[in-house]
Amino acid sequence: MPSTTQAGARRRPAALLATAALLAVGVGGCGPSDTPPSATASPSASANVATGVVGIRDPWVKAADKGMTAAFGTLVNDGETDVTITGASTEVSPMELHEMTMKDGKMVMQVKPGGIVVKAKSTHALEPGGDHLMLMDVKRPVQPGDELTFTLTFADSRTQTFTAVAKPFTGAQESYAPDHGASPTPGMSMSPAS
Repeated sequence: MPSTTQAGARRRPAALLATAALLAVGVGGCGPSDTPPSATASPSASANVATGVVGIRDPWVKAADKGMTAAFGTLVNDGETDVTITGASTEVSPMELHEMTMKDGKMVMQVKPGGIVVKAKSTHALEPGGDHLMLMDVKRPVQPGDELTFTLTFADSRTQTFTAVAKPFTGAQESYAPDHGASPTPGMSMSPAS
């Protein structure tokens, strides 16, 4: 009988390996094979890109205790046609779409005429010193780490909501164009209030 016991002992590891291999194949084949990569993205990755009319990568807001501040990020248009953002809103402040432009040899901030156009199959940066979403008069302090919800309005009346995290930022000391309709106190800049 010793020869039968040794042969049985040799067959068990092979049988166990074969069973383990079948289980691994079976478990791996349980999910749908056509699941898009975005459906399996981690929560932190999906938090950076809003879905809707446009994608929004790395959205953030400049922290500020009072006055004005701005929201930034990269707008992504994967569609076949250009889209135009005509407005933005948040419960924290009235908002305007802004750009930086040269006036009298100086860079100034002003309302962006015609809105912000995101060309088809391209991106458009919202950044300090460039186009941005301007919060005109924050009703409460926007502290680093706060999450603010924004709603974009498009030329075709569609809307899209996204969330942005507040970060400290001291660059881009812009000033307003002298003829800006909702001009704040003269000399006011985008630097965070202390």
